[in-house]
Amino acid sequence: MAMVYQKGTVYEKGTRVKKWYGKFRVYMRDREGKEVTSTKRVVLGLKSKLRKHEAEEKLQRIIQRENGGKNGTVQLPKSDDSVTFEWFVTERYLPMRSGQWRPATKDKTEYEIKKYLISSLKDTPLRKVGTFEIQMLLNDLAREFSESIVKHAYVNVRSIMRIAQKLKFIAENPGEDTKMPGTKAVSRPTMTPEQIVKLIDAISDPHDLCLMSIGLFCATRTSETFGLQWKSYCGDKLIIQGTAYEGKLFPGKVKTNASWNAVPIPEDIQPLIEAWKQLCPDTSPEALMFPTSGPHGNVPRHAKNFLKWRIHPIADKLGIPRKLVTFQVMRRTVGTDLQKHGTMKDAQQILRHANIQTTGNVYMQQIPTSVMEAINSRTRAILASRKQIPGEISNAMGSNGLQLENGVSVNA
Repeated sequence: MAMVYQKGTVYEKGTRVKKWYGKFRVYMRDREGKEVTSTKRVVLGLKSKLRKHEAEEKLQRIIQRENGGKNGTVQLPKSDDSVTFEWFVTERYLPMRSGQWRPATKDKTEYEIKKYLISSLKDTPLRKVGTFEIQMLLNDLAREFSESIVKHAYVNVRSIMRIAQKLKFIAENPGEDTKMPGTKAVSRPTMTPEQIVKLIDAISDPHDLCLMSIGLFCATRTSETFGLQWKSYCGDKLIIQGTAYEGKLFPGKVKTNASWNAVPIPEDIQPLIEAWKQLCPDTSPEALMFPTSGPHGNVPRHAKNFLKWRIHPIADKLGIPRKLVTFQVMRRTVGTDLQKHGTMKDAQQILRHANIQTTGNVYMQQIPTSVMEAINSRTRAILASRKQIPGEISNAMGSNGLQLENGVSVNA
């Protein structure tokens, strides 16, 4: 690759306040190897605070940083009109970034980038995608789509252009000055306590009741729920060990570091987990809590299939809309209800939106009393109207009785 030397130009400008400015060439190369250049201007500082030779030295450092060389010599990097937005995203950005994403995040992010960004900027030369073009694209999306979709597009396009600048495909990042546009109001539905009670009272299968109770009362994420192993169950809490997606288990993979925080299990839900544990064929530490059969043994269930075939038919009979019977809505419902039963800090910890915790601290972590009181209060407020539990659960529990709210008794 060719090497070029340049000193750049330092000049002063300004009437009342004089400043030193620098001008230099940014060297690039297209996909076919053609060398191209562009001119870049930068502010070096106030003339009153910098001597000219200091401004010149500062410009040299900037030239080295921008063009990747030493002592004023620069290597020719990449970009020009032959590098389109689509080419850069598919050939450079996604291969670099996708390895850092969880499978679910990867699928969703790639889909959103292709649908909302590439579809509009597909054949546009990367260097011609400016702040105006990006802002107009975001504004158009905001008129049609929800805040979530627009925000993801905003974050993704800024990330793409930032990487393009770092890889020297463009001299400046046009995404820096874009703004998140206002979006239309979004409906974020939750389940009512009456709907929750009707649903759990109608579920007779111990496996399904246990799984749904964890989703409804522990606020675990979908991937966490279906990735639970028996070593995750610690009596009064769950320790997330990994996640599951599309029937595959990913040990040690979680959404954020805060996801390692212990998940408190309400006292009224613990007997339901114990009941399923007694019936589950394999309760060894590495075994899945909610497995299904695969070609080579037990594998995690598909969340959509589980809800579609085992839970939604029950919801239909009860008149509960299917859009409410999702793990995302269950988690949102817990967060909403906890406003009446605990502090915001309690809700944050139950949802694991708290500060980052290291894996080493997770196994020694205790559930604070206020957190357990909040999750118990919310659970009992919902279960207060229950009259009985399914007989299969009672039979599975043996002869030792455990009293729940309002005289409801299950065996433990």
